[in-house]
Amino acid sequence: MEVDDNLTRQVEEVEALTAIYGEEWHVEDEMSRTYSITLTDMTGGVEISLFLQVTLPTDYPGGAPPIYQLSAPWLKALDKVELCNALEKIYSDNIGECILYQWVEKAREFINRKAFDSTESKEVVQLPLECGNFPPSLSVFNQTPEEQLPTTQERLAASTNNLEDVPAILHGEPFVDRKSTFQAHLSSVSDLNQVKKVMITLLANKKIAHATHNIMAYRLFDAAKSSFLQDCDDDGETAAGGRLLHLLQILDVRDVMVVVSRWYGGVLLGPDRFKHINNCARGILQQHGYEKLTKGQKHKKR
Repeated sequence: MEVDDNLTRQVEEVEALTAIYGEEWHVEDEMSRTYSITLTDMTGGVEISLFLQVTLPTDYPGGAPPIYQLSAPWLKALDKVELCNALEKIYSDNIGECILYQWVEKAREFINRKAFDSTESKEVVQLPLECGNFPPSLSVFNQTPEEQLPTTQERLAASTNNLEDVPAILHGEPFVDRKSTFQAHLSSVSDLNQVKKVMITLLANKKIAHATHNIMAYRLFDAAKSSFLQDCDDDGETAAGGRLLHLLQILDVRDVMVVVSRWYGGVLLGPDRFKHINNCARGILQQHGYEKLTKGQKHKKR
């Protein structure tokens, strides 16, 4: 009976969202109850977009949260963590209630604020040709080098003095191909707060902070809900974050975060760059005992 009640509430919620958002609200897969919405902002005359996809488990909203994925490569990793924290807080504050509308509006408010902040700080979103409407980073224009504002990474790095209980971070061996250097970093994490701390700590290293890309993916397992919280960040290397997360899924690892730094050497590598990113990640995972087990239970060998 409880399952039937949850499904009835899901149907009512989806109908309400369809009425509110119209064609913006998409049915991705009716059988798996997967839906999506793309939110856009035109502040400063440049369109930025955020894609939110949700899948509703049978025990939502009564006993479990929606499973969600965010895609906004123009957002830095820590910005994405901030948004994830906000969505998680909405769920924890409203357990047992339908929360999709609140999630959508929080995401909309978030990108509006980020776009406004970028305009206020004279940061202009650049749209590389291969990235469509999803710019990978924010750059400063109309300033001499001496006058440029600190980058997002530099501002975050400055905050590391306030960090406590940062999980141990392991570093792989650098790999070089045609003047591009790749290096993987790994940390065992148990929640989003630790993901944030690890990212801030990594970016406090000037060499890592000045990498061309810091591609990140993590998977967290919630035993109480028997579900995964996972996400990735391209950091401007289009599709690299998704490929890295897919590797973590294939290896069936959990409670782990991998970041692969790439320093571009001036020579285009084509598809080889994705192979190097995943090989570095796979190497550090295997080096430190992460492997896929037959019953789907990741674990690091003890």
